[in-house]
Amino acid sequence: MIKQPVSVELDTLFRGARTQNGWLDRPVADELLHSLYDLAKYGPTSMNTSPARFVFLRTPEAKARLLPALAPGNVEKTRAAPVCVIVAHDHRFYDHLTKLFPHRADAHTMFEGKADLIKSTAFRNGTLQGAYLIVAARALGMDCGPMSGFDDQKINDEFFPEGDIKVNFLCNIGYGDPGKVLERLPRLSLQEACQFL
Repeated sequence: MIKQPVSVELDTLFRGARTQNGWLDRPVADELLHSLYDLAKYGPTSMNTSPARFVFLRTPEAKARLLPALAPGNVEKTRAAPVCVIVAHDHRFYDHLTKLFPHRADAHTMFEGKADLIKSTAFRNGTLQGAYLIVAARALGMDCGPMSGFDDQKINDEFFPEGDIKVNFLCNIGYGDPGKVLERLPRLSLQEACQFL
């Protein structure tokens, strides 16, 4: 018999969790952010490539560097959030494969010089890791507000000028203001989204 997860845990991670648009004036300790990464890093990626790079913007000065790149609707909620994470991916991820995937001696050379493979692997697996970060934050009692709505080039120029790391998405993290949560939107049904072959 398959043991089912406790419903409260599923509610915390999925059914009861909401995208946050407003934030309580409650700080997030650096130790909790360390725990967040230490949990999220265990999510699987292909060949353990682990290309995600996370920049945790915690101070008004750090966030001030980001705000000019944001769409107008994202500025105030990002300014108010205790933390805004730049979820990015490193196109030089394969430099770490001798450590991260020692089973294959040729892991590094599988990618070196193959721009399309590097780009797709970094983006795909970095996106997975960004999703793991959201689930881990919820598991640790925090709320999340993932966002698009920014100028990629401005963020890359400001935070990753060397060019190997590219922004994927942003995620505000903290403790959400329940009064600013939007009505839950519908999701596609099983029949609309899935095939069983």
